[in-house]
Amino acid sequence: MDKMARRKTLKKQLVEYFVAGGAFFWSGYVAFAIFDSLFHLPLFVAKQLANLIGLTINYVLEDQWVFKKGKSKRAYDKRRTGRYVVITIINFGIDYLIVLGLKDIGITPYLGQFASAGFFTIWNFVWYKYWVFAHHPSKKKSKRRLKK
Repeated sequence: MDKMARRKTLKKQLVEYFVAGGAFFWSGYVAFAIFDSLFHLPLFVAKQLANLIGLTINYVLEDQWVFKKGKSKRAYDKRRTGRYVVITIINFGIDYLIVLGLKDIGITPYLGQFASAGFFTIWNFVWYKYWVFAHHPSKKKSKRRLKK
């Protein structure tokens, strides 16, 4: 693929990533508002439940749309899901610390989530593109190629 085509593909992928990220952010934001304002759950519980809702939506969009290779549906990959879970657990901690830290200096968690989202927009794109959803040939396929 030439440089121009790669640039066009990356631009398209970034737009799709922003749409998927928006779906994650807004579904999580609304869920947080419900868990916090309506159910009065502690900040940690409300944030994590909201994150789970947003991340479920996000995983499906990232896996099946944004970072999908080719036109056909990819088979379920435990490694991809495992990587998503690992980075998500790390993100839960970072997200909570950002929102809590901002709350401690007087910034409402509702605004803190926007600051956190700004950080994760870049952080997650890099992790998703180059590790979580990156094409990693299976060991069996790699061994077959080596034997040829």
